[in-house]
Amino acid sequence: MNRRTFADSVALKTGPWNHRHIDANGSRFHIAEAGEGPLVVLLHGFPEFWWAWRHQIPALADAGFRVVAVDLRGYGASDKPPRGYDAYTMAADVVGLVRALGEREATVVGHDLGGILGFAAAAFHPAQFRSLIVLGAAHPLRQRAALAVDPKGQLKASGHLFSFQMPRYEHRLTAWDARKVADLMYWWSGPRWRGTRDFQTYVRACRDVIQIPQAAFGALEAFRWPFRTAMGLAGRRFVKLLQQPAPVPTLHLHGSLDTCVLPRTAQGSGRYIQGRYEWKLLDDVGHFPQQEAPETVTKEIIRWAS
Repeated sequence: MNRRTFADSVALKTGPWNHRHIDANGSRFHIAEAGEGPLVVLLHGFPEFWWAWRHQIPALADAGFRVVAVDLRGYGASDKPPRGYDAYTMAADVVGLVRALGEREATVVGHDLGGILGFAAAAFHPAQFRSLIVLGAAHPLRQRAALAVDPKGQLKASGHLFSFQMPRYEHRLTAWDARKVADLMYWWSGPRWRGTRDFQTYVRACRDVIQIPQAAFGALEAFRWPFRTAMGLAGRRFVKLLQQPAPVPTLHLHGSLDTCVLPRTAQGSGRYIQGRYEWKLLDDVGHFPQQEAPETVTKEIIRWAS
């Protein structure tokens, strides 16, 4: 076992699922999968990995779905290339995964960064979507607008994004056994989950996985790209493409206590969806709905994907 394989092994949590790697869009992705039936692809957020969906995978498989939870580019046991963290490439990763799994379309469920990529991929490649479910995220254009017009709200809540732009900030992220990861997840989570053993176990796992070589760099690069390209051609093209409402049925779930992406920021995302759109605010839930209210989220995914 080489050094990288040994390091990546911390992301291979055991459970009622199978681990394997697949090639898509020029990179190698780690997935955990279970079940048979219509495909449901689960995309995690920052600073996490596929295990964010540990509560949903077996339940969705039992409900008659083929469930695939993926480590995004740069995360967990997936490839960590030096580039490719722009929204175009990472959105193409999503549809590439659907094709590599042998399917023409899927229900895509994305949380946080995964939700942003879900919005983008649905706008750029709607034919590969049966439906979209977004948790703990705002449409990229809604997030962008909120940073400009809500200085005491979303701009203040997004202070971490500006810290991420600092050179070599990945070393601060992983310092002291990735203590910063634990701090961010504590601040963003709701009080009910924050005090549980499940929270402690999951945060410990995220701290371990972010310390895999190059994982912190990849995680931060996805948040650096929007700032680097905001005034350039790539950024302007990205905005223009997203301004066309996506014709994909979209369910939008958001925690009422989310302090990372404020509910008022996320709520305006429906204007960018041309298809059926449904918004649901989850009471007493913070930034991690699928873990803070796992049964509720699972039922909503089944309802929307059926």
